[in-house]
Amino acid sequence: MTRRKICVVTGSRAEYGLLYWLMKEIDADSELELQIIATGMHLSSEFGNTYQQIESDGFVIDKKVDIDLSDDSETGISRSMGLGIIGFASAFNDLKPNLCIVLGDRFEIFSAVSAAMIAKIPIAHLHGGEVTEGMIDEAIRHSITKMSHFHFVATQIYENRVIQLGENPNRVFNFGGLGVDNIKQLKLLSRKSLEKVINFNFAEKNLMVTFHPVTLERSSAEIQFKELLLALDDLQDTKIIFTKANCDADGSIINSMIDNYVTEHDNTTSFTTMGQLNYLSALQFVDAIVGNSSSGLLEAPSFKIGTINIGDRQKGRVMADSVINCLPKKENIIKSIERMYSKDFQNIIKNTKNPYDSGGASKKIFRVIKDINLEGVLKKPFYELKNDSN
Repeated sequence: MTRRKICVVTGSRAEYGLLYWLMKEIDADSELELQIIATGMHLSSEFGNTYQQIESDGFVIDKKVDIDLSDDSETGISRSMGLGIIGFASAFNDLKPNLCIVLGDRFEIFSAVSAAMIAKIPIAHLHGGEVTEGMIDEAIRHSITKMSHFHFVATQIYENRVIQLGENPNRVFNFGGLGVDNIKQLKLLSRKSLEKVINFNFAEKNLMVTFHPVTLERSSAEIQFKELLLALDDLQDTKIIFTKANCDADGSIINSMIDNYVTEHDNTTSFTTMGQLNYLSALQFVDAIVGNSSSGLLEAPSFKIGTINIGDRQKGRVMADSVINCLPKKENIIKSIERMYSKDFQNIIKNTKNPYDSGGASKKIFRVIKDINLEGVLKKPFYELKNDSN
């Protein structure tokens, strides 16, 4: 019997963490053949060469597509996208998968899906239908949806949005967010063990700071992150963990500012990449995620901690009651942190339900991709919404 070849494309530490349990399910099944293409930040020394984490987890990387992330300007990223299409075209020609799985909305994933579409490879897209009004990812995500054939979304709102884009409801599956699987299945580290691993001692008050550029704004990264650092300066008796920005345009500016800040403040530490285990373990012992990372929306609510969501990067996403939105200004950030620590808001946090927690998303997705009929899926009729007025 010929095994169905499932090719998973991964380009970043965060996205790999979400895909991990699904990849484990595929790899363990005798009727499936897991293929892995590593690209993007995984292959960059600046971002930790995290392809090594994939290999240390026991996976075999079949192809590496280097898209050269040395230049994070708009021109450099466009060049990386072009290199990606060339590299993925060659990789898919060699691997000849029956199905390609991608997650999210990054530019290297757009390149992969573009090449897969031309190669007539069916595509399964995870975490589509979401909205991030401040990012180029918004247009990329919906473009990936239109090139994909199966859709695995995280909430009912996102399911409706994918259908609104003309996708057949029979190919849209609302199984919840993948980040919750990690929280439930990983054996998280104790405080003492984590402190030893990351060489950092927690205090009574602790914050996780993760801030990325807002890619549809020009030259705002340095200005906005400076406001955040000025707000952090006003905090008393608080330990801070920074996780560095990804390879979006102007991400290197933020990372340089983090390096300088950590050098001057002994209550801080920073990581290019913590890895899923250390990062999620740390969320047990911090009071909030501060910045504009999607993890503040997808994962933080499950830990009953707050999120200070700064600016427009995540604008439009479904958010739990534990999320406080604020402007990228020092005064607004300080007021939001004060509100997060207030007794009233702490009670809200304790009773918050994670809107992305449907439970067992990885296993549910696995069952679908294992058995779903791939014949005739490439030609997609546009699904018309019914007009109730007619």
